[in-house]
Amino acid sequence: MTTNITVLLVDDHTIVRQGLKALLNSEKNITILGEAQTGREAVELAAQLRPMVVIMDLAMPRLNGAEATRQILKATPSTKIIVLSTYGDDEHVQQALGAGAAAYLLKQTAAEDVIDAIREVAKGNAYFSPPIAKRLREKTSANLAENAAPQQPNVELTQREAEVLQLIAEGYANKQIAAELNLSVKTVEKHRQQVMQKLDIHNIAGLVRHAAAKGIIESNLAGVPGEV
Repeated sequence: MTTNITVLLVDDHTIVRQGLKALLNSEKNITILGEAQTGREAVELAAQLRPMVVIMDLAMPRLNGAEATRQILKATPSTKIIVLSTYGDDEHVQQALGAGAAAYLLKQTAAEDVIDAIREVAKGNAYFSPPIAKRLREKTSANLAENAAPQQPNVELTQREAEVLQLIAEGYANKQIAAELNLSVKTVEKHRQQVMQKLDIHNIAGLVRHAAAKGIIESNLAGVPGEV
């Protein structure tokens, strides 16, 4: 008997979720359990519904897709995350894979790829859009050929620091961040200082540019918010 695959859809664009629902509802043995419009809602729903597969956009408000992926997998390691994104560059792909995503698809991918990806990750396999798979193979070959010169290690933020960084970049004031994360204002200020020290960025505009460059927020949202 074929296993029923349960799915949670995560995208802040209603039209994308509607398209995915229309596609998946026509498939046997795939059931949509719910939908989320923000990264934080995705984490909460995944913990509540425990889907087998989550289809996740990377550019999500309140908590970006990579951090939401990390938090979902920490709570439910058996869940498989499929990133479905408009971004196909190495930075975003590595960000998603580093967070634990099992598949990475481009939004312009063929509908059949989405179905195949769901079925493959449910079986424990990885899946990538053909252009992404080709680049990953080429990158692996290149690294082996040149014996990968040592690179500057990425700065590691804690989960809470990453959440605070995104909300700062989205224009939230300290009081709003405190309310959003159920923290005191003093704790938010401490996290903000730690983020600035780790990144060696000491102004809000710089944090916004960093967040946009790393795909934490969408680049078209990278206007400089007011001081907090």
